[in-house]
Amino acid sequence: MQALIFDFDGTILDTESSEFQAWQEVYRQYGLELPLDYWLPFIGNNSISFDPADNLEKLLGKPLDKKGLERWVEARKQTLNQSLQPLPGVLDYLEAALAMGLKLGVASSSRRAWVEGHLERLGLLGYFQVIRTKEDVALTKPDPALFLRAAEGLGVSPAQTIVLEDSLNGVLAARSAGAFTVAIPNALTQHLDLSQADLLLSCLCDLALWDLLRIAQQKRPTHLFPIA
Repeated sequence: MQALIFDFDGTILDTESSEFQAWQEVYRQYGLELPLDYWLPFIGNNSISFDPADNLEKLLGKPLDKKGLERWVEARKQTLNQSLQPLPGVLDYLEAALAMGLKLGVASSSRRAWVEGHLERLGLLGYFQVIRTKEDVALTKPDPALFLRAAEGLGVSPAQTIVLEDSLNGVLAARSAGAFTVAIPNALTQHLDLSQADLLLSCLCDLALWDLLRIAQQKRPTHLFPIA
């Protein structure tokens, strides 16, 4: 095994919960609730999105200042996200990967400025040799292109990578790319069926990276991962 490829939103940093919370607050201002079922299918995929402002307008049956609502949500997200720290186990995995000589990449359906901005704020940007975002591909997750491009940039085959994901769209993309796929659901994506992942963890802190590498070798054909 040669590389780890991280998803960003919901895997390194739980920005997904922040965005959902911001829109929930907007809906409640109008006496409505934003159902989680509306939101879940679009997590990890920014090519086709659920438009919460448009949906709210339809529910109310009257025109709204949708641009104004979106600006408020962006400001609220910024406030919520500034206090976020890497999810449990992320820093341990990054340090362990460096110690083991593994290459590190990020594959995210979000914008590059969003991903790199947060990684720089957290002091994590320097860990990654490759970052691939929606600007680098024609289709984002569940299409495998992001993971294929990330593996290519790292100089490894997808079969030599472990992908860490939190969403169903991400799991489907990583599996399609041929990577060993680990699902680590967060507060939102724990409601999704992530059983298609090769391995499901409640937290990265539940399994040391060395043990994950051993499991990946045991679960994959030996012609891909020779066991010493």
